[in-house]
Amino acid sequence: MTLGPLEYLVVGFQGNNFDGSIATEIEKVVSKGIISLVDVVFIARDGKGDAVVVELDNKDDPRFASFANLLRGTRGLLTEEDVLNIADGLPDNTSGLIMLFEHRWAVDIKDAMASAGGFLVTREVIPPEVVEEVSAEIDRAELSA
Repeated sequence: MTLGPLEYLVVGFQGNNFDGSIATEIEKVVSKGIISLVDVVFIARDGKGDAVVVELDNKDDPRFASFANLLRGTRGLLTEEDVLNIADGLPDNTSGLIMLFEHRWAVDIKDAMASAGGFLVTREVIPPEVVEEVSAEIDRAELSA
């Protein structure tokens, strides 16, 4: 089975105000086959800086109920050390949703590259904030020209 590239991201929630509503949008890209969730972990830091890892399949917590379908087939590849390192980067009184996912859209491209004798030379993710900043600079330059 060919795998697409793996990536993780952490979505932070100030004041530990996580309500689970983000699951709706995640479900859309998963159901379209754009990504496949490999691991999903929820972490929280209290006001004293203590970190707590919460299992998303916690059936008693309504914040996580919307994740039930998304957790099927996850592989749990994030280690405890990975999770604790990420938790160390969260500010106090903040929670984070860690998502390790596979770029399923890239699988056929990867196969085509291999069939053509091609190989990946480099890959980097450019944060949207950088794109927005560059776009704003271009817009300002066009206005002043």
